[in-house]
Amino acid sequence: MSFSLNYLNETAEIAQLISHEKIEESISILSNVRNNGGRLFVLGVGGSAANASHVVNDFRKLANFETYAPTDNVSELTARTNDEGWDTVFSGWLEVSKLNSDDCLLILSVGGGDLEQKVSTNLIEAIKYAKVIGSKIIGIVGRDGGFTAKNSNCSIIIPTVNGNHVTPHSESFQAVIWHLMVSHPSLKSNSTKW
Repeated sequence: MSFSLNYLNETAEIAQLISHEKIEESISILSNVRNNGGRLFVLGVGGSAANASHVVNDFRKLANFETYAPTDNVSELTARTNDEGWDTVFSGWLEVSKLNSDDCLLILSVGGGDLEQKVSTNLIEAIKYAKVIGSKIIGIVGRDGGFTAKNSNCSIIIPTVNGNHVTPHSESFQAVIWHLMVSHPSLKSNSTKW
């Protein structure tokens, strides 16, 4: 079997295994947040930061949902990193944005953060801050043992079907899931051009 066919077969298997119940639960949370005037803050690093920008576009344009990603402002992101450190770059941004209990964090991450290994500590600190404030937290992650999965109101876990492809499948399925969300009748407010 070719690599390409094998990879596509893995993708199809993930699509069959992913929890549609968790996706529906997340959509319900998001719908309630939006309908109650809350905002959505999308956090991710690396490839997930790029996905966060796209999420912001789709939720604002297609779902009429006030949505932001701290990574869209590289000047503030790098100033906070330089002056205060990487760990608090998101929590500091959320504090200035006056995160409140009506709001929701959407965490996009492969591993979801790990305190012991000091991975994605900025996501961990943001989640801790949101929990103190009482904001909702949703994760789309590729590992069920990470900080996000353990500390969210709802986490959608991308099933691992090949340990060598956790990152590409996780980041790819972030896109599948958020496009599903903004297409869902509970969130979709405007039609796409095509």
